[in-house]
Amino acid sequence: MSALPGDGEHGNTSEYANEDVDVPNCGGGESSRDELEVCTANNEVKSSAVVKYCAAPPPTSYALLQEKTDLKLPPANWLRENPQLGSASTTVLGSSSKSKPFSSFGMAYDFIDSIGDDVDVVSDSENIKKLLKIPYSKSHVSMAVHRVGRTLLLDELDIQELFMRSSQTGDWTWLKEFYQRLIDQKWQRKKKSKEHWYQKAILSKFLYYSINGDGAAEPVPDNLNEGEEESAAEEFSPSWPTPFTSTASDSEESAAPKEESISVDSKFALGHVASVPKEQNLPTLFNEGENSQGLRNDFVRNIMWTFEDIHMLVGSNMPIFGGGRYPAVSLRLRDNNKPINILTGIDYWLDNLMCNVPELVMCFHVNGIVQKYEMIKTEDIPDLENSTFSTRVVKDIAQNILSFLKSNCTKEGHTYWLFKASGSDIVKLYDLTTLCEEAEEEKCQNPFTLPVAVLLYKVASNMMLKARQNRKHYGTIRTLLLNCVKLLDQERHPQIIASVHYMLSELFQLDEPPDEDGGESLRAGGSEDSYSDEEGEEEEEEEEELPEDSDENGSYSTGSEPQDDSKAVAVIRSVGELSVPEKYKSTHQIRPSYAFPVSQDKEERCRHVLSYVLKGLKAVDGSIKKESDLPAADPNTPIPLKYEDRSAIGACTAEKGIALLLERVGPPQEDQKHPTRSGMIPGSWQHRMKLQLFLKASKAYYVLSDAATNLLKYGRALRYIKLALQCHDAYCSVSSILHPRVLLFHSQCLSLCGDIQLMLAQNSCNRAAYLEEYSYQTKEDQEILHSLHRESSCQAFNLATELAMDPEYQLFVSSKCYEAAYDLLISGAVKDHGQDQLAQVLKRLGNIRNEMGVYYMNQAAAMQTEKDATKCVSVVEQELWKKSFAFFEKGMKNFEAIGDSTNTALLLCNTGRLMRICAQAHCGTDQSRGEFSPEEALYYNKAIDYYHRAMKSLASRGNHPAVWDSVNWELSTTYFTLATLLQDYAPLSRKAQEQIEREVTEAMMKSLKYCDLQTESARQPLYQYRAATIHHRLASMYHSCFRNQVGDEHLRKQHRSLAELHYSKAVRLFLSLKDAPCELLRTLLERVAFAEFTMAGQSSSGAKLKTLTGALEIMSETRYAFQLIHRDLQEEQTELTRSDLAEPTESPDAVDGPSSSGLDLQEVMKLIGVFETSFSFLLLQLIKLMTAMKRKPSNKDEDLLKLYKNVYSKLLRAEKNAPLLSRVQLYTELLQQLVPQTGGGDTATACS
Repeated sequence: MSALPGDGEHGNTSEYANEDVDVPNCGGGESSRDELEVCTANNEVKSSAVVKYCAAPPPTSYALLQEKTDLKLPPANWLRENPQLGSASTTVLGSSSKSKPFSSFGMAYDFIDSIGDDVDVVSDSENIKKLLKIPYSKSHVSMAVHRVGRTLLLDELDIQELFMRSSQTGDWTWLKEFYQRLIDQKWQRKKKSKEHWYQKAILSKFLYYSINGDGAAEPVPDNLNEGEEESAAEEFSPSWPTPFTSTASDSEESAAPKEESISVDSKFALGHVASVPKEQNLPTLFNEGENSQGLRNDFVRNIMWTFEDIHMLVGSNMPIFGGGRYPAVSLRLRDNNKPINILTGIDYWLDNLMCNVPELVMCFHVNGIVQKYEMIKTEDIPDLENSTFSTRVVKDIAQNILSFLKSNCTKEGHTYWLFKASGSDIVKLYDLTTLCEEAEEEKCQNPFTLPVAVLLYKVASNMMLKARQNRKHYGTIRTLLLNCVKLLDQERHPQIIASVHYMLSELFQLDEPPDEDGGESLRAGGSEDSYSDEEGEEEEEEEEELPEDSDENGSYSTGSEPQDDSKAVAVIRSVGELSVPEKYKSTHQIRPSYAFPVSQDKEERCRHVLSYVLKGLKAVDGSIKKESDLPAADPNTPIPLKYEDRSAIGACTAEKGIALLLERVGPPQEDQKHPTRSGMIPGSWQHRMKLQLFLKASKAYYVLSDAATNLLKYGRALRYIKLALQCHDAYCSVSSILHPRVLLFHSQCLSLCGDIQLMLAQNSCNRAAYLEEYSYQTKEDQEILHSLHRESSCQAFNLATELAMDPEYQLFVSSKCYEAAYDLLISGAVKDHGQDQLAQVLKRLGNIRNEMGVYYMNQAAAMQTEKDATKCVSVVEQELWKKSFAFFEKGMKNFEAIGDSTNTALLLCNTGRLMRICAQAHCGTDQSRGEFSPEEALYYNKAIDYYHRAMKSLASRGNHPAVWDSVNWELSTTYFTLATLLQDYAPLSRKAQEQIEREVTEAMMKSLKYCDLQTESARQPLYQYRAATIHHRLASMYHSCFRNQVGDEHLRKQHRSLAELHYSKAVRLFLSLKDAPCELLRTLLERVAFAEFTMAGQSSSGAKLKTLTGALEIMSETRYAFQLIHRDLQEEQTELTRSDLAEPTESPDAVDGPSSSGLDLQEVMKLIGVFETSFSFLLLQLIKLMTAMKRKPSNKDEDLLKLYKNVYSKLLRAEKNAPLLSRVQLYTELLQQLVPQTGGGDTATACS
């Protein structure tokens, strides 16, 4: 192998004439991937070679043997292993032309990156030469062809060897019968001639002489006759591996002990589950040191040879020497009496091209006696005398054969047989896999099955590692893996089967959207037999051209041409066609379009994953021999999901069981050294594979549970999270150490479980539907659960995943799940990895503690409404307060830890509400309550303090308007309630009247301060009503003070003005409301009463007349209240008339309670009674005063007097038993008559 340092261009026929040729340094035994290229071209073909691996030392000069050296005598170093020649087994009889049956697979395993896409052909150089010599040779050709992606693997298929095995073991009998029936009816093995072995022996001795020229020749021992030489040659001839079904090896080459069977797993052992980028685990196949026979890449050098546009990975054992003008030459031994023929010339030329050897040294002998040496340039070989051939024709042959094979060898995993009989011009291609299936033979009867499956697996695994950034290869990977599974028997190869199914499950992404690469990422792939070509038509032409294998010269003959071609996949009718340029142009589309089955539906993707996980688990379980200790369970029988009503048990009884959560989440203290429950040995492939499968299943169930939660299917969600935690429980039972990422995922499962239990507690009305969802189980889930039970009882998380009937228990379980997740995240192993997740868990913890606090607070409030009036605060109530308060406090700490001011404010607000409930519990019932107690005041003030803290936490309304408005309302309500209770149940036994009035005024004004009358919101009418009520109550209080105040005239005047002020504000606010007629009427009547009381204290008629006139103006404003009452009564009457439920005239008289319109009819009747009396009194007093006036009345006064008398008369004559609607209508009309005269219509008109 040489590389030119000069500047010669490709195609320069004289580039080997340069004497300064560098030889790549192939260090002994080390992998040499020198990217050194030499391109040779003799005006017709282009060839370049890159050495990918070289096990030989740098070439040394060959020894020039002296003339007359007798090559029949062995040199002293004969048959000793020499790195220059390779192993003794390869060179015992010279450079062996017999390739091993699996040689291409050994190379493919070593250069897995190139397989499937970059390389067209992988084969032994001898096979390549045989294929390219087909049109020139009468010899038979028999090769096995396999496809992996766009790569074809070519291996010798030694029919002789195969049928010799068949006669001994009974294997491949179907192929022998097929061969005899269709190809060679009189098949018999032909022994190689003595001349053949003689030539092999002297070639071997010649090569050993050439590396040890001064070694003395030793006489040939007398006992080494030709027969023994033949047997020595047989000893090192290539052979077939022992079939995996045989109990002992009967073949000559077998090194297996006779007393025990050959284990498949010992030959094809999966390596450890290695950690790969992004912490993605993929099983790797084969321990590199454990290569089964025939599958080792034992070539001296591996070369990436590009012949024209055909890329080939070639294995070569040709000895290369230094010397002469070039540091790299090949040595050949020729009989001087036999001229070089065209086959030998092509052989020499191709060898030198493949290995980049620029010169050939030929040693001529006669009967083993050295005669002379001759040196020939590689580019001159095609022009040798008697050996002239066209390199362009050889190129056409290579391209035609490649196109023929690529067009017809289309199914991955199938073994194709390329066969040409001796002396025949017809080349046939058979699909042995299909023939084997037709013959009903077991898959293992094809010795290529396992190497092909392993290669498919290795290529898929290699692509998987590369596909992390580019998921367009997922379809291709899936195709490779499915074809791999097709070839294997689960009982014989469970390890590969399990690994394949795990990798298939990895193709379905569970934690990201499927279309993240812009829609085309997963739309490329293959069917189970073929691929889609994502790279365009420019590659199709490249795929159409490539050479394939050839076998050695004929060792057996055929008696006749084939009688039946129906079994052949394809036929080349004449080898002469191969020399015609582009005769076999590939038209078969090797990769038809096929989409990788990725669904947008998460549940469907998870179901795909679980189906592959289940197949993987079955393969692992089937390989574990220890069955005696397994629990007896029928996988077809559903495993019941225990259902229990825990309402009678309560959360406290579950405390011990739930505590198991924290015990399960921590990593084990000691490594497992004893077998698992099912009999697995820790560290075995079954152990490692089960860990990965359990974890994958757990993730799939987690995603299913999360999706069900989003769909509000909480029963289904709980069932899935139960399965996810059961998978994790089994994982913990098998694993000795829990990785931080596993613990992080486990905390996610616990958090989701907590979410689901919380949702179930909040949606108790749908419990029956949830129970039905929870109890359902698919057959797939049952089988996975059965596999889990082989390793664990899966009971650790049962209490956390039960569907209980008691909301308190569900809240308790939810809280414990969050606490367990929190404890996991702050543990040493995970602390540095889960900071983002920690914030989420703290938020959930704060939320569940708020929920539990609210739950106990509502229970305390419910007890309050149910207890007897005589009972004081019970111990149970106090316990509920304590529980509620404790949960609120813990929740606040959780939210404060993550800086969540909004939720902190909400919990402070809830704590304030709790304080108000405590205050209400100390007041007794309305019938029995006494004065406002100090305990009530204490709790109300605590509530006010918590509300102020909540507002401080929020800082401003802009941070969270909704929460701010809620806290603001509660604070206003608390102040209002405190003031109302102080006013209605004044603690006169403890405080003075004036002090109470001050406290009431202060509380009322603070409540008024937090009434937001300006902001438009749903609460604005409530704020208006409350503000109106506050002004009304303050006015009533000052009214009362004015009536009861004696002595201090200044204070009385102050109270009078304050009462007037608040009455006017209250009326204005009530008028702005459309739904408070009773409150408006009551306020106006109180204001009239206030005027009447003022009049009673006046002495002059003029002052009295003025006061009464003002009171009548106030009274006239009540018409707006009566209009609203009239409207409500009419609406109610209309509704009753339509529904024929009652007589329309009788309904308004029903004064037993509130009407359908919301009116309190009893209150209306009471206020009407007060109104009639007050209205009559005002009119009577006005009539009396105006009649008794001494001065002559004006015309206006006379008209007013007349009006008052008329209204008074109608009021007195009104029917007292008339329907309420009629009475209200009458009052409205009478009040309306007073409007023009009193001038009091402005307010009403403006507000109506």
